[in-house]
Amino acid sequence: MVNNISPAQNELFPVFLKLKQLRLLIVGGGYVGMEKLQAVLANSPAAVITLVASEISGEIKELVKEYPGVTLAEKPYQLSDFDNIDIAIAAINDPVVSGQVAADAKLKGILINVADKPDLCDFYLGSVVQKGNLKVAISTNGKSPTIAKRVKEMLNETLPDELDSLLDNMQAIRNKMTGDFTDKVRQLNEITKNLSQNK
Repeated sequence: MVNNISPAQNELFPVFLKLKQLRLLIVGGGYVGMEKLQAVLANSPAAVITLVASEISGEIKELVKEYPGVTLAEKPYQLSDFDNIDIAIAAINDPVVSGQVAADAKLKGILINVADKPDLCDFYLGSVVQKGNLKVAISTNGKSPTIAKRVKEMLNETLPDELDSLLDNMQAIRNKMTGDFTDKVRQLNEITKNLSQNK
């Protein structure tokens, strides 16, 4: 097998998760927990989330009133919080507890993101640009969230708001096409080729 990856290349595999079909655990009820919770809900408002923390901020309690999929458990974190969980985020400003949560996740075979600890993460939360149904995730391999934020701002300004109408039109065209997969791909490539050409 040939490995074409240079040492400096980002080897992360991008995926888009259907969080409303998974069970997410967030450990942390303060500022960091609020930041991660907001990021998840902004992208997946129907996400199924359990948030565990000894103390949960009033801001989090107020926010989740609008999201029936979020359950708050105001209690100390324990290993059993990983029962019936598919994926997790440690959102705590305490390296010792974060390390324990990460170790417990590994023990349970659950993928985890640990805030501000890239070495403990199985996945990162990237900056996201959204124009209707088009969603672009940006990763700097955990090196610079600030750069990811700037790229997000640039794409937000560059991509037109009308993209969602274009996507609706393309879906309608695709649904009316006949022929095999290869023929449909050829037709769609022909229709969309001007989108990537410099004028």
